[in-house]
Amino acid sequence: MKGISGAWVAVVGILVGSAALAADWPQWRGPQRNSVSQEKGLLKQWPKDGPKLLWTIKDAGGGYSTPSVVGERFYLLGSTGNEDDFVQARKVADGALAWSVRIGKVGNPEQKPAYPGARSTPTVEGDVLYALGSDGDLVCLETSGGKVRWKKNLRADFGGKPGSWAYAESPLIDGDKLIVTPGGADATIVALKKSSGDVIWKSAVPGGDNAGYASVIAIEAAGKKQYVQFLEKGVVGVEADTGKFLWRYEHSAKGSPANIPTPVHHNGLVYTATNMGGAGLVKLTAKDDGVKAEEVYFEKKLPSAIGGSIVVGDYLYGTTGSVMMCVDFATGKEKWTDRSVGAGSLLLADGMFYVHGEKGEVALVEATPEGYHEKGRFSPPDAPNFGQTKAWAYPVVANGRLYIRDADVVWCYDVRDPNAVN
Repeated sequence: MKGISGAWVAVVGILVGSAALAADWPQWRGPQRNSVSQEKGLLKQWPKDGPKLLWTIKDAGGGYSTPSVVGERFYLLGSTGNEDDFVQARKVADGALAWSVRIGKVGNPEQKPAYPGARSTPTVEGDVLYALGSDGDLVCLETSGGKVRWKKNLRADFGGKPGSWAYAESPLIDGDKLIVTPGGADATIVALKKSSGDVIWKSAVPGGDNAGYASVIAIEAAGKKQYVQFLEKGVVGVEADTGKFLWRYEHSAKGSPANIPTPVHHNGLVYTATNMGGAGLVKLTAKDDGVKAEEVYFEKKLPSAIGGSIVVGDYLYGTTGSVMMCVDFATGKEKWTDRSVGAGSLLLADGMFYVHGEKGEVALVEATPEGYHEKGRFSPPDAPNFGQTKAWAYPVVANGRLYIRDADVVWCYDVRDPNAVN
Protein backbone atom coordinates (compact mmCIF):
# COMPACT_ATOMS: atom_id res chain seq x y z
CA MET A 1 0.00 0.00 0.00
CA LYS A 2 1.08 3.52 -0.59
CA GLY A 3 2.18 5.19 2.61
CA ILE A 4 2.42 1.99 4.63
CA SER A 5 4.94 1.54 7.39
CA GLY A 6 8.44 0.25 6.86
CA ALA A 7 7.64 -2.76 9.01
CA TRP A 8 4.81 -3.77 6.71
CA VAL A 9 7.07 -3.37 3.68
CA ALA A 10 9.49 -5.77 5.34
CA VAL A 11 6.73 -8.30 5.91
CA VAL A 12 5.21 -8.23 2.48
CA GLY A 13 8.58 -8.34 0.80
CA ILE A 14 8.86 -12.01 1.70
CA LEU A 15 5.32 -12.98 0.74
CA VAL A 16 6.04 -13.96 -2.82
CA GLY A 17 9.76 -14.68 -2.92
CA SER A 18 12.64 -12.85 -4.53
CA ALA A 19 12.22 -14.66 -7.82
CA ALA A 20 9.07 -12.77 -8.75
CA LEU A 21 9.51 -9.88 -11.16
CA ALA A 22 8.40 -6.41 -10.06
CA ALA A 23 5.59 -6.38 -12.64
CA ASP A 24 4.37 -9.94 -11.96
CA TRP A 25 1.15 -10.57 -10.04
CA PRO A 26 2.00 -13.83 -8.24
CA GLN A 27 -0.82 -14.14 -5.70
CA TRP A 28 -4.20 -12.91 -4.45
CA ARG A 29 -4.38 -9.10 -4.62
CA GLY A 30 -0.87 -8.82 -6.02
CA PRO A 31 2.73 -8.79 -4.78
CA GLN A 32 1.93 -7.24 -1.39
CA ARG A 33 -1.61 -8.69 -1.06
CA ASN A 34 -3.13 -5.20 -1.08
CA SER A 35 -4.29 -4.83 -4.72
CA VAL A 36 -1.47 -2.38 -5.47
CA SER A 37 0.93 -2.78 -8.39
CA GLN A 38 4.24 -0.93 -8.64
CA GLU A 39 4.08 -1.09 -12.43
CA LYS A 40 4.59 2.14 -14.42
CA GLY A 41 4.19 3.19 -18.04
CA LEU A 42 0.48 2.36 -18.33
CA LEU A 43 -2.25 4.19 -20.20
CA LYS A 44 -3.80 7.12 -18.32
CA GLN A 45 -6.71 7.39 -20.77
CA TRP A 46 -8.44 4.57 -22.65
CA PRO A 47 -9.74 4.79 -26.21
CA LYS A 48 -13.51 5.06 -26.59
CA ASP A 49 -13.97 1.30 -26.93
CA GLY A 50 -11.39 0.45 -24.27
CA PRO A 51 -7.80 -0.79 -24.53
CA LYS A 52 -6.69 -3.20 -27.24
CA LEU A 53 -8.01 -6.74 -26.77
CA LEU A 54 -5.15 -9.21 -27.26
CA TRP A 55 -6.94 -12.52 -26.80
CA THR A 56 -9.94 -14.28 -25.24
CA ILE A 57 -10.29 -17.78 -23.79
CA LYS A 58 -13.68 -19.38 -23.15
CA ASP A 59 -12.76 -22.62 -21.41
CA ALA A 60 -11.27 -21.47 -18.09
CA GLY A 61 -13.92 -23.38 -16.15
CA GLY A 62 -16.45 -22.10 -13.66
CA GLY A 63 -15.64 -20.06 -10.58
CA TYR A 64 -14.18 -16.76 -9.44
CA SER A 65 -10.42 -17.38 -9.24
CA THR A 66 -8.23 -14.58 -10.55
CA PRO A 67 -5.03 -15.19 -12.52
CA SER A 68 -1.63 -15.25 -10.86
CA VAL A 69 0.84 -14.02 -13.48
CA VAL A 70 4.53 -14.89 -13.36
CA GLY A 71 6.81 -14.51 -16.36
CA GLU A 72 5.42 -16.15 -19.48
CA ARG A 73 2.60 -18.02 -17.73
CA PHE A 74 -0.48 -17.35 -15.65
CA TYR A 75 -2.22 -19.74 -13.30
CA LEU A 76 -5.82 -19.96 -12.11
CA LEU A 77 -8.43 -22.36 -10.78
CA GLY A 78 -11.57 -23.51 -12.53
CA SER A 79 -14.28 -26.11 -12.04
CA THR A 80 -16.47 -28.39 -14.13
CA GLY A 81 -19.81 -29.53 -12.76
CA ASN A 82 -19.72 -30.60 -9.11
CA GLU A 83 -16.92 -33.14 -9.35
CA ASP A 84 -13.85 -31.30 -10.57
CA ASP A 85 -11.85 -28.36 -9.26
CA PHE A 86 -8.64 -27.94 -11.22
CA VAL A 87 -5.54 -25.77 -11.45
CA GLN A 88 -4.45 -24.70 -14.90
CA ALA A 89 -1.38 -23.04 -16.35
CA ARG A 90 -1.72 -20.93 -19.49
CA LYS A 91 0.56 -18.94 -21.76
CA VAL A 92 0.58 -15.17 -21.35
CA ALA A 93 1.18 -14.75 -25.08
CA ASP A 94 -2.15 -16.17 -26.25
CA GLY A 95 -3.95 -17.83 -23.34
CA ALA A 96 -3.18 -21.32 -24.64
CA LEU A 97 -3.35 -24.13 -22.10
CA ALA A 98 0.02 -25.43 -20.89
CA TRP A 99 -1.32 -27.94 -18.35
CA SER A 100 -4.32 -28.67 -16.14
CA VAL A 101 -4.45 -30.78 -12.95
CA ARG A 102 -7.56 -31.87 -11.05
CA ILE A 103 -7.15 -31.25 -7.30
CA GLY A 104 -10.55 -32.32 -5.90
CA LYS A 105 -14.29 -31.94 -6.12
CA VAL A 106 -16.41 -28.81 -5.87
CA GLY A 107 -17.21 -27.92 -2.25
CA ASN A 108 -20.74 -27.67 -0.88
CA PRO A 109 -22.50 -27.99 -4.26
CA GLU A 110 -25.94 -27.83 -2.61
CA GLN A 111 -25.31 -24.33 -1.23
CA LYS A 112 -28.22 -21.87 -1.34
CA PRO A 113 -28.24 -19.52 -3.07
CA ALA A 114 -26.07 -21.60 -5.35
CA TYR A 115 -22.70 -20.20 -6.43
CA PRO A 116 -20.59 -23.38 -6.63
CA GLY A 117 -17.19 -23.28 -8.26
CA ALA A 118 -13.46 -22.73 -7.75
CA ARG A 119 -12.70 -19.57 -5.76
CA SER A 120 -9.08 -19.54 -4.61
CA THR A 121 -6.31 -17.70 -6.44
CA PRO A 122 -3.02 -19.66 -6.64
CA THR A 123 0.06 -18.38 -4.82
CA VAL A 124 3.17 -18.76 -6.97
CA GLU A 125 6.67 -18.84 -5.50
CA GLY A 126 9.71 -19.95 -7.46
CA ASP A 127 9.08 -23.28 -9.17
CA VAL A 128 5.92 -24.19 -7.23
CA LEU A 129 2.43 -22.89 -6.61
CA TYR A 130 -0.03 -23.39 -3.78
CA ALA A 131 -3.78 -23.59 -4.34
CA LEU A 132 -6.89 -24.33 -2.30
CA GLY A 133 -9.86 -26.06 -3.91
CA SER A 134 -13.37 -25.16 -2.82
CA ASP A 135 -13.77 -28.49 -0.97
CA GLY A 136 -10.61 -27.88 1.08
CA ASP A 137 -8.04 -29.63 -1.10
CA LEU A 138 -4.76 -27.80 -0.48
CA VAL A 139 -2.00 -28.61 -2.96
CA CYS A 140 1.58 -27.73 -3.78
CA LEU A 141 2.23 -28.16 -7.51
CA GLU A 142 5.29 -27.71 -9.69
CA THR A 143 4.78 -24.83 -12.09
CA SER A 144 6.63 -26.59 -14.90
CA GLY A 145 4.06 -29.34 -15.42
CA GLY A 146 1.65 -29.48 -12.50
CA LYS A 147 3.27 -32.39 -10.64
CA VAL A 148 1.92 -32.69 -7.08
CA ARG A 149 4.59 -32.27 -4.41
CA TRP A 150 2.22 -32.57 -1.46
CA LYS A 151 -1.48 -32.41 -0.70
CA LYS A 152 -3.72 -31.92 2.35
CA ASN A 153 -7.45 -31.61 2.87
CA LEU A 154 -8.64 -29.00 5.35
CA ARG A 155 -11.71 -31.01 6.32
CA ALA A 156 -10.07 -34.43 6.67
CA ASP A 157 -6.70 -33.41 8.09
CA PHE A 158 -7.72 -30.55 10.38
CA GLY A 159 -11.43 -31.01 11.09
CA GLY A 160 -12.05 -27.91 9.03
CA LYS A 161 -15.42 -26.16 8.95
CA PRO A 162 -16.06 -23.97 5.90
CA GLY A 163 -19.02 -21.66 5.57
CA SER A 164 -22.09 -22.43 3.47
CA TRP A 165 -20.32 -21.37 0.25
CA ALA A 166 -17.30 -23.64 0.75
CA TYR A 167 -13.64 -22.61 0.87
CA ALA A 168 -12.59 -19.42 -0.90
CA GLU A 169 -9.29 -18.41 0.75
CA SER A 170 -6.08 -17.91 -1.22
CA PRO A 171 -3.07 -19.37 0.66
CA LEU A 172 -0.45 -17.04 2.16
CA ILE A 173 3.27 -17.78 1.95
CA ASP A 174 5.36 -16.07 4.65
CA GLY A 175 8.98 -17.16 4.75
CA ASP A 176 9.00 -20.93 5.24
CA LYS A 177 5.37 -21.03 6.32
CA LEU A 178 2.09 -21.50 4.47
CA ILE A 179 -0.88 -19.99 6.29
CA VAL A 180 -4.43 -21.17 5.64
CA THR A 181 -7.78 -21.22 7.47
CA PRO A 182 -9.53 -24.58 7.93
CA GLY A 183 -12.03 -23.13 10.42
CA GLY A 184 -13.52 -25.05 13.32
CA ALA A 185 -12.60 -25.52 16.96
CA ASP A 186 -9.25 -27.30 16.80
CA ALA A 187 -7.37 -25.70 13.91
CA THR A 188 -9.14 -22.48 13.04
CA ILE A 189 -5.95 -21.17 11.40
CA VAL A 190 -2.86 -23.28 10.69
CA ALA A 191 0.75 -22.73 9.72
CA LEU A 192 2.34 -25.47 7.61
CA LYS A 193 5.83 -26.03 6.28
CA LYS A 194 5.55 -24.86 2.71
CA SER A 195 8.06 -27.52 1.59
CA SER A 196 6.12 -30.51 2.93
CA GLY A 197 2.74 -29.49 4.33
CA ASP A 198 3.77 -30.61 7.82
CA VAL A 199 2.17 -28.74 10.72
CA ILE A 200 4.13 -25.95 12.42
CA TRP A 201 1.26 -24.80 14.64
CA LYS A 202 -2.51 -24.93 14.92
CA SER A 203 -4.42 -21.97 16.30
CA ALA A 204 -7.65 -22.89 18.08
CA VAL A 205 -9.31 -19.48 18.00
CA PRO A 206 -11.77 -19.05 20.91
CA GLY A 207 -15.28 -19.55 19.62
CA GLY A 208 -14.21 -22.09 17.02
CA ASP A 209 -15.40 -19.98 14.08
CA ASN A 210 -16.12 -21.53 10.73
CA ALA A 211 -13.89 -20.21 7.98
CA GLY A 212 -15.11 -17.08 6.26
CA TYR A 213 -14.36 -16.25 2.64
CA ALA A 214 -11.52 -13.75 3.09
CA SER A 215 -7.78 -14.37 2.79
CA VAL A 216 -5.33 -13.95 5.65
CA ILE A 217 -2.77 -11.10 5.71
CA ALA A 218 0.51 -10.67 7.60
CA ILE A 219 1.05 -7.44 9.53
CA GLU A 220 3.31 -5.79 12.10
CA ALA A 221 1.25 -3.97 14.73
CA ALA A 222 1.26 -3.41 18.50
CA GLY A 223 4.84 -4.69 18.64
CA LYS A 224 3.96 -8.09 17.20
CA LYS A 225 4.04 -9.81 13.87
CA GLN A 226 0.63 -11.38 13.40
CA TYR A 227 -1.74 -12.94 10.92
CA VAL A 228 -5.10 -11.24 10.54
CA GLN A 229 -8.12 -13.10 9.19
CA PHE A 230 -11.84 -12.38 8.77
CA LEU A 231 -13.67 -15.43 10.12
CA GLU A 232 -17.36 -16.30 10.32
CA LYS A 233 -17.95 -14.32 13.53
CA GLY A 234 -15.43 -11.53 13.10
CA VAL A 235 -11.86 -10.51 12.39
CA VAL A 236 -9.06 -11.97 14.53
CA GLY A 237 -5.32 -11.66 14.96
CA VAL A 238 -2.96 -14.49 15.95
CA GLU A 239 0.74 -14.40 16.72
CA ALA A 240 2.79 -15.30 13.64
CA ASP A 241 5.41 -17.41 15.43
CA THR A 242 3.09 -19.50 17.57
CA GLY A 243 -0.53 -19.06 16.46
CA LYS A 244 -1.42 -17.65 19.88
CA PHE A 245 -4.77 -15.85 19.82
CA LEU A 246 -4.32 -12.08 20.26
CA TRP A 247 -7.55 -10.20 19.56
CA ARG A 248 -11.01 -10.22 18.01
CA TYR A 249 -13.41 -7.63 16.56
CA GLU A 250 -17.00 -8.61 15.67
CA HIS A 251 -18.95 -5.43 14.92
CA SER A 252 -18.43 -5.47 11.13
CA ALA A 253 -19.57 -9.11 10.98
CA LYS A 254 -22.85 -8.68 12.85
CA GLY A 255 -25.77 -9.77 10.68
CA SER A 256 -23.52 -10.81 7.80
CA PRO A 257 -23.95 -14.29 6.29
CA ALA A 258 -20.69 -14.03 4.31
CA ASN A 259 -17.51 -12.23 5.41
CA ILE A 260 -15.63 -11.86 2.14
CA PRO A 261 -13.37 -8.79 1.71
CA THR A 262 -9.75 -9.24 2.77
CA PRO A 263 -8.90 -7.05 5.80
CA VAL A 264 -6.99 -3.82 5.12
CA HIS A 265 -4.09 -2.80 7.39
CA HIS A 266 -2.49 0.63 7.57
CA ASN A 267 -0.35 2.08 10.37
CA GLY A 268 -1.67 -0.17 13.11
CA LEU A 269 -5.29 0.21 12.00
CA VAL A 270 -7.36 -2.66 10.55
CA TYR A 271 -10.44 -2.07 8.38
CA THR A 272 -13.06 -4.75 7.74
CA ALA A 273 -16.44 -4.48 6.10
CA THR A 274 -19.44 -6.48 4.97
CA ASN A 275 -22.41 -5.42 2.91
CA MET A 276 -24.96 -6.40 5.56
CA GLY A 277 -22.90 -5.79 8.67
CA GLY A 278 -21.14 -2.50 8.01
CA ALA A 279 -17.59 -1.17 8.09
CA GLY A 280 -15.39 -0.90 11.16
CA LEU A 281 -11.88 0.37 11.89
CA VAL A 282 -9.92 -0.82 14.93
CA LYS A 283 -6.69 0.45 16.42
CA LEU A 284 -4.27 -2.22 17.62
CA THR A 285 -2.20 -1.46 20.73
CA ALA A 286 -0.05 -3.57 23.03
CA LYS A 287 -1.74 -4.76 26.21
CA ASP A 288 0.12 -6.89 28.75
CA ASP A 289 1.33 -9.84 26.64
CA GLY A 290 -1.42 -9.48 24.07
CA VAL A 291 -3.05 -6.97 21.77
CA LYS A 292 -6.02 -4.70 22.35
CA ALA A 293 -8.35 -3.92 19.42
CA GLU A 294 -10.22 -0.67 20.06
CA GLU A 295 -12.96 0.48 17.68
CA VAL A 296 -12.18 3.84 16.06
CA TYR A 297 -15.39 4.07 14.03
CA PHE A 298 -18.20 1.99 12.65
CA GLU A 299 -20.42 3.09 9.75
CA LYS A 300 -22.98 1.36 7.56
CA LYS A 301 -22.34 3.40 4.40
CA LEU A 302 -18.64 2.91 3.73
CA PRO A 303 -16.85 0.69 1.15
CA SER A 304 -18.10 -2.81 1.84
CA ALA A 305 -18.57 -4.65 -1.47
CA ILE A 306 -16.87 -8.00 -1.92
CA GLY A 307 -14.42 -6.43 -4.38
CA GLY A 308 -12.27 -5.13 -1.53
CA SER A 309 -10.79 -1.76 -0.59
CA ILE A 310 -7.43 -0.04 -1.11
CA VAL A 311 -5.54 2.54 0.95
CA VAL A 312 -3.64 5.23 -0.96
CA GLY A 313 -1.95 7.79 1.27
CA ASP A 314 -4.49 8.85 3.87
CA TYR A 315 -7.53 7.64 1.95
CA LEU A 316 -9.52 4.44 1.50
CA TYR A 317 -11.13 3.66 -1.86
CA GLY A 318 -13.72 0.99 -2.59
CA THR A 319 -17.31 0.36 -3.61
CA THR A 320 -20.61 -0.34 -1.89
CA GLY A 321 -23.70 -1.93 -3.38
CA SER A 322 -24.16 0.90 -5.88
CA VAL A 323 -21.31 3.47 -5.78
CA MET A 324 -17.56 3.98 -5.64
CA MET A 325 -16.26 5.97 -2.66
CA CYS A 326 -13.22 7.76 -1.29
CA VAL A 327 -13.10 8.25 2.48
CA ASP A 328 -10.55 9.44 5.01
CA PHE A 329 -9.12 6.18 6.31
CA ALA A 330 -8.52 7.37 9.88
CA THR A 331 -11.93 8.97 10.39
CA GLY A 332 -14.31 7.38 7.87
CA LYS A 333 -15.33 10.84 6.62
CA GLU A 334 -16.49 10.81 3.01
CA LYS A 335 -14.46 12.70 0.39
CA TRP A 336 -16.46 11.77 -2.71
CA THR A 337 -19.01 9.30 -4.06
CA ASP A 338 -19.87 8.38 -7.64
CA ARG A 339 -22.04 5.75 -9.30
CA SER A 340 -19.07 4.62 -11.42
CA VAL A 341 -19.76 0.99 -12.44
CA GLY A 342 -21.56 0.21 -9.19
CA ALA A 343 -20.26 -2.49 -6.87
CA GLY A 344 -16.99 -3.94 -8.14
CA SER A 345 -13.46 -5.16 -7.54
CA LEU A 346 -10.51 -2.84 -7.89
CA LEU A 347 -6.74 -2.60 -8.09
CA LEU A 348 -4.28 0.31 -8.25
CA ALA A 349 -1.54 0.62 -10.87
CA ASP A 350 0.43 3.69 -11.99
CA GLY A 351 -1.87 6.10 -10.18
CA MET A 352 -5.07 4.67 -11.65
CA PHE A 353 -7.80 2.37 -10.36
CA TYR A 354 -8.96 -0.51 -12.56
CA VAL A 355 -12.53 -1.24 -11.46
CA HIS A 356 -14.29 -4.43 -12.57
CA GLY A 357 -18.00 -3.97 -11.91
CA GLU A 358 -20.15 -6.88 -10.81
CA LYS A 359 -22.31 -6.26 -13.89
CA GLY A 360 -19.29 -6.69 -16.18
CA GLU A 361 -18.19 -3.15 -17.02
CA VAL A 362 -14.57 -2.10 -16.50
CA ALA A 363 -13.56 1.48 -15.67
CA LEU A 364 -10.29 3.40 -15.37
CA VAL A 365 -10.41 5.98 -12.56
CA GLU A 366 -7.81 8.43 -11.24
CA ALA A 367 -6.60 7.69 -7.71
CA THR A 368 -7.21 11.09 -6.17
CA PRO A 369 -9.21 12.31 -3.16
CA GLU A 370 -10.12 15.45 -5.11
CA GLY A 371 -13.02 13.82 -6.94
CA TYR A 372 -14.14 11.01 -9.23
CA HIS A 373 -12.31 11.33 -12.55
CA GLU A 374 -13.07 8.50 -14.97
CA LYS A 375 -10.64 8.01 -17.85
CA GLY A 376 -12.31 5.22 -19.79
CA ARG A 377 -14.92 2.47 -19.63
CA PHE A 378 -15.74 -0.63 -21.65
CA SER A 379 -17.64 -3.90 -21.52
CA PRO A 380 -15.80 -7.09 -22.50
CA PRO A 381 -17.35 -8.66 -25.60
CA ASP A 382 -19.52 -11.78 -25.48
CA ALA A 383 -19.66 -11.94 -21.70
CA PRO A 384 -21.32 -15.06 -20.26
CA ASN A 385 -24.72 -14.94 -18.63
CA PHE A 386 -25.25 -17.44 -15.85
CA GLY A 387 -28.35 -16.12 -14.13
CA GLN A 388 -27.92 -14.83 -10.60
CA THR A 389 -24.12 -15.09 -10.51
CA LYS A 390 -22.14 -11.89 -11.12
CA ALA A 391 -18.72 -10.84 -12.38
CA TRP A 392 -16.99 -11.24 -9.02
CA ALA A 393 -13.45 -12.07 -10.15
CA TYR A 394 -10.91 -9.36 -9.33
CA PRO A 395 -8.99 -7.63 -12.16
CA VAL A 396 -5.25 -8.21 -12.57
CA VAL A 397 -2.58 -5.99 -14.14
CA ALA A 398 0.80 -7.57 -14.86
CA ASN A 399 3.57 -6.68 -17.30
CA GLY A 400 1.46 -4.20 -19.25
CA ARG A 401 -1.58 -6.46 -19.54
CA LEU A 402 -5.01 -6.32 -17.94
CA TYR A 403 -6.73 -9.64 -17.21
CA ILE A 404 -10.49 -9.75 -16.69
CA ARG A 405 -12.35 -12.94 -15.81
CA ASP A 406 -16.07 -13.68 -15.76
CA ALA A 407 -16.96 -17.33 -15.09
CA ASP A 408 -15.23 -19.45 -17.76
CA VAL A 409 -14.10 -16.51 -19.92
CA VAL A 410 -10.82 -14.58 -19.57
CA TRP A 411 -9.99 -11.49 -21.61
CA CYS A 412 -6.48 -10.02 -21.90
CA TYR A 413 -5.93 -6.36 -22.85
CA ASP A 414 -2.84 -4.31 -23.67
CA VAL A 415 -2.76 -1.35 -21.25
CA ARG A 416 0.80 -0.19 -21.88
CA ASP A 417 1.36 3.43 -22.86
CA PRO A 418 3.57 3.32 -25.98
CA ASN A 419 4.66 6.90 -25.29
CA ALA A 420 5.63 6.42 -21.65
CA VAL A 421 9.25 6.90 -20.60
CA ASN A 422 10.17 4.48 -17.83
